[in-house]
Amino acid sequence: MILAFETSAKAASVALLENTKLLGESYQNTGLTHSQTLLQMAEDMLKTCGKTPADVTAVAVAAGPGSFTGVRIGVAAAKGFAWGAEIPCVGVSTLEAMAESLGIWQGYIVPTMDARRSQTYTAIFRAEDGKITRLEEDQAISYAELGEKIKNFKKPIFLVGDGAEICYNMLKETVPGLVLPMEHHRHQRAVGVALVAEKVLASGEKPDGGSMSPNYLRLSQAERERLEKQK
Repeated sequence: MILAFETSAKAASVALLENTKLLGESYQNTGLTHSQTLLQMAEDMLKTCGKTPADVTAVAVAAGPGSFTGVRIGVAAAKGFAWGAEIPCVGVSTLEAMAESLGIWQGYIVPTMDARRSQTYTAIFRAEDGKITRLEEDQAISYAELGEKIKNFKKPIFLVGDGAEICYNMLKETVPGLVLPMEHHRHQRAVGVALVAEKVLASGEKPDGGSMSPNYLRLSQAERERLEKQK
């Protein structure tokens, strides 16, 4: 039974997955601080599902990329829960989790999160007969560079994430296969985190939360400014 956390962007969500079956999910996109809402959401969801923290056998979390503060909150919550319960803790790619949660059967999936400075956190996946295959690793690149990578794809290209609308508006004239799903299908969701973690655990891995760290893909603004001053 996997308890999953997703806090990489404005919205926060938690999900409970048991043997590929989604037992419950709680989602909040009100702008409240994740540190105020996340653990309460998890507690309430477990209770309404008739479960207790002792029933959870693994924890999963979106470990980045994403909001630096948001990712830190999610990772800290997951590591704390796993440490206290002495259970595996799986950190997964935020972008891969988005691709899994979209649930399309055929086509390309391009998660895109606005990284500011005219860049996006992105990766590329292909869905064939419902199976998701990664084609590009997580990376921080310009929207123009992303357009060059995907402009010749023959199947529909589904954009997800908080940068999807920006990406669509910038590239729709040069990338004809772009599809912008309905807004509520584009958000990061904890169920995708749980689905990716389930694959990791099924492979025999038992990740230790103690060694997990966030994957930001690039330095924070504060770190960049500090390095500039040191030059």
